[in-house]
Amino acid sequence: MKIGFIGAGNLATALAVGSSQSDFFCKNEFFAYDVYQPSLDNISGYGVKSLSSVTELIEICEMIILAVKPKDFPKLLQDNSQYFMSKDPFVVSVAAGTELAYIRSLLGYEARLARIMPNINARVKGSATAVCVTESVTDNEKHTLIDFCSSFGGVFEITEDMFAVFGVIGGCSPAFNYMYIDQLARAAVKLGMPKSMALDIAAQAVKGSADMILESESHPYELIDKVCSPGGTTIEGVTALQENGFENAVNAAVVAAYNKDCKMREKK
Repeated sequence: MKIGFIGAGNLATALAVGSSQSDFFCKNEFFAYDVYQPSLDNISGYGVKSLSSVTELIEICEMIILAVKPKDFPKLLQDNSQYFMSKDPFVVSVAAGTELAYIRSLLGYEARLARIMPNINARVKGSATAVCVTESVTDNEKHTLIDFCSSFGGVFEITEDMFAVFGVIGGCSPAFNYMYIDQLARAAVKLGMPKSMALDIAAQAVKGSADMILESESHPYELIDKVCSPGGTTIEGVTALQENGFENAVNAAVVAAYNKDCKMREKK
C-alpha cells in the first residue's frame, strides 16, 4: 500500500523512523509532503519519498496520514476537498482535539476516516498508540492501519470518546516521564554522580519498571510494597515524594492537559 504523510514534522518523522525498523515499511511505500522543505529533507533521509504538492500525494497514496497542526486542518482539507473526494483515500488523523465528525465536515463527503494517537517514542518503537476507525473503513484498511501502528509500539483500540483521556496518559505523558527521569539524574548529580551516567541509570530503571508492570499481574502498589523494606531507604524516598505533593502534581498535570484538549474541541 502507498502511504502518504501530509506534514513531515517531529511526529511524522518519529512514525516513519519507527516503522522503518520493521517489515511493514519494507512491504509498503511511504511518501510525504510538507511546505517546510527542511522537514521534508529530514524525513526523506529515512526512506520516505518526498513529493512536491498535496495534490500529487493524494493522487498517489491509498492511505493518507494528516500530520499537520489542528489549526491547519480547515485550509488543508477545504482547499483540497475535491481532490480527496475524487481519489477517496483512507484518511488518518494524528491531530489532538480534532474529532472525526469535524474532519468529515471539512472534507465535505463521507470519507473513510480514522484517528490515531501515537507519541514521540514511536521513533524507538516504544509508542503507545490509540486507534479508532469509522464504520465505513474496510477490514483490510483497518488491519493495515493496526499493522502500521504496531510497527512502532503497542496499539490500543478505543472509542473516540476516550481519545482525550488517552491523549494525556499516552500522548502527553512521555514529556512527564522525561521530566521525572531528568530530575532523578539531577538529584544524583547533586550527590556527586556524572550526569550522563545518572541519566542512563534513571532511564533504564524507569524502562524496567514499566516492563515490570506490563509483564506482571501485580498492581503498581504491590510492586512498591515489594521494594520498600521496613525502615529502609526506599520507603523514606516514597514518603518524601508523598509529603512533597508528587501524587497531586501528577494528577494535576493529567487534568490540566485533559482540560486543554476539551478547550481545543470547543473552539471547533
